[in-house]
Amino acid sequence: MAYTYAIVAIAALICAFIIQKYTRQSDPGHEGTREKDIEQDDALKAYQDIEPLTELDWQSTPPMKLRPFKPKYHLTMGLENVPLSDLIQMDSTYLDRIKLRREIMNTHTEATLACNAVAEDAAMELYTWLVEVYLPKRFPTCFAVVPSAEQSSHSEKPQTPHRQLLNKITGETVPLQPTDGLTGLRTLISHVDTDFLILLPRQPSPDNNDSQEPLQPVYHLEAFATTFPSGFSTRSKLSLPLAAIHGPVPRYASKIGKSMDRFFARMETGKMVRRANWTITTTPDLFTQSGTHMSDPDATPEQQAEAIAQQQQDLDISSMRLRTELQTLHRLPVTGALVFAFKTYQYTLEEVKAEGNGEALAEATEGFLKGSVPEMEVYKRVAVWGGKVREYLRS
Repeated sequence: MAYTYAIVAIAALICAFIIQKYTRQSDPGHEGTREKDIEQDDALKAYQDIEPLTELDWQSTPPMKLRPFKPKYHLTMGLENVPLSDLIQMDSTYLDRIKLRREIMNTHTEATLACNAVAEDAAMELYTWLVEVYLPKRFPTCFAVVPSAEQSSHSEKPQTPHRQLLNKITGETVPLQPTDGLTGLRTLISHVDTDFLILLPRQPSPDNNDSQEPLQPVYHLEAFATTFPSGFSTRSKLSLPLAAIHGPVPRYASKIGKSMDRFFARMETGKMVRRANWTITTTPDLFTQSGTHMSDPDATPEQQAEAIAQQQQDLDISSMRLRTELQTLHRLPVTGALVFAFKTYQYTLEEVKAEGNGEALAEATEGFLKGSVPEMEVYKRVAVWGGKVREYLRS
């Protein structure tokens, strides 16, 4: 039923644009409105104009090498504009990653999947666009829309052919429309090596407005499909606003909290932004709900020192990884929901050292104390692994 509403909404939206466009062309008093309509048409068009990678051979495509570390760490948004075509990445790790994702979802279903009722239409919109439009257009060597084998051959009347998405790599097919939002999210990350979080706005209470500025809607996490959390429980973030989601991050509120709220509220339809982050983890596990951060505000210096010394005893260079995320943000055209997506990459320290980036990474681990938020050295557990990592990278 939710999908039916979404389709009706899409049709109504398109019809409204067409009617308004031709009506206003005959009315010279609506020049400004016509320009706005053109912008809206272009925004919708962006979701159809996906650039195809017609020659992609996923088996011979190595994972991206992300090296976003710098000599000093500054807490910034660090965004760049990129086309919607760059939302998903395909590479030679695809089959191994998809197998792992399915295992993690089966074992940790509650921790990896959720969809609040308010996000039902948004989850279905994301699924339908990715399955029916994005994947077959972007990766024609990997995905294709094909007729469904379920179509009846006994009807005497001409039938509209039922279609489905064929995953050419696994040989599996999935429906173009999901039965519900949660099922759609589960299917998506069973076939795409990307995690998705859906955020929707809630209007803040006027009682909480201490300034004269107009109130901006505050975005809350309303649905997610994440098998590779990096040191936190996604489930614990469900229904929370951005500020609460990032509560443990040192100086988030004072440095970028308001800027993030404003940016999310003003994010344009048809646009996408991207950033990359990094950390060092002491485990190769991709599904980690803890152990990546230290954020106990009540711990005394003595207790922190004791905890650090205890954790240092378990360090093993061969198990440590440079872990990065390629993160994107875009707005869905019908529901207006924001989709935060990320693909996780891991690299051994041996690999980073061998390619000649050992010293650069060692300097970056020292840069947490030199940057704008020195508390990050504790939050990122640099006090635990920093000495051993630098010793290895510089040896």
